[in-house]
Amino acid sequence: MNESEPDPPLDVAQSLRVSKLTQDDLWDIDRELIAQSARSWRKVSRIVGHAIDKLSSRIPGVPDIYYAQRLRHLVEIGKLESQGDLRYMGRGEVRLARHP
Repeated sequence: MNESEPDPPLDVAQSLRVSKLTQDDLWDIDRELIAQSARSWRKVSRIVGHAIDKLSSRIPGVPDIYYAQRLRHLVEIGKLESQGDLRYMGRGEVRLARHP
C-alpha cells in the first residue's frame, strides 16, 4: 500500500466477503479492536494487525481495510479517540475513549 495515498475502498471481492459477515462477526471484530486498544496512543496499523491475527482463523478473509473502517466507526461512536489521519492506516492513532 502506498503511504502517500489514503487507504483504498474495498474492491468487489472484498465487498462481497464483508457482506457475508454476521452481526456477531461485527461485534467480535469491534470487541477485538477495542481489546487491542489502550489508554495510550497506538497506531491503527498495529491494532488492525493484532485484531486480524486473533480473528483470522474464526473470521477468515476479512481485509485489513475493513478492520480500519470498523475502527473509524468506533471513533465516530465515541468508543475510541483518534489523532492523525485515520484515512491512512499507518498515520492514524487511537486510544480508548476517556469518559468522565
